Amino acid sequence: MIFRLDHRLLFPRPELADPNGLLAVGGDLRPERLVLAYAMGIFPWYSEDTPILWHSPDPRMVLRAGDLVVGRSLAKTLRRGAYEVRLDTAFRAVMESCARVPRHDQDGTWIMPEMIDAYEELHRRGLAHSAEAWLGGELAGGLYGVSLGGAFFGESMFAKEPDASKVAFVTLVRAMAGWGIDLVDCQVRTAHLARFGAVDWPRPRFLAALEKALEKPTRYGPWRLAAAPPE
Repeated sequence: MIFRLDHRLLFPRPELADPNGLLAVGGDLRPERLVLAYAMGIFPWYSEDTPILWHSPDPRMVLRAGDLVVGRSLAKTLRRGAYEVRLDTAFRAVMESCARVPRHDQDGTWIMPEMIDAYEELHRRGLAHSAEAWLGGELAGGLYGVSLGGAFFGESMFAKEPDASKVAFVTLVRAMAGWGIDLVDCQVRTAHLARFGAVDWPRPRFLAALEKALEKPTRYGPWRLAAAPPE
């Protein structure tokens, strides 16, 4: 059964999602609904010709920040300092770049203009964050997501230069590990994230870990890198 949302600020239990992870349609993207969704292990994912679709997939791809895997080639790139990594200095530009970047497995984008506006409001409230790799004063790659308590919900990434998004991702995950943000939600399996150590969890395990992560205080933005992350 797929549930239809109205103006009321509520969601059905994520365990009721269909086998493909689709739980509900409709509703809106106001900040309070988005925060409730993420706190329940639900996220929006839809396209231009559909209503808002809310998902809670099973299994869920998850990375524990302390289990981050960095390959030799990428480690060399990080040590060279090829990119300057900043946090929360170009949030909207990162989202817009994520929306524009071509993807071999997608036709078009799911990052609609109304989503950019909605997440930018979360960013203003200190709950949505970007990690950016800069090269020669230009934005070369990055990612964005939402953070609540000890959890970070990754949404999308892009790269215009080799390894740019990877450098931003590794730098962010290492920083979050130091801040006690250990649960990184990668949503659905990709080979790209699996190389960083992300693995599939059954939905009950993810929801239990999320409940525990939400017991921690939220680290509101803007985030900054106090020093170079540890190797």
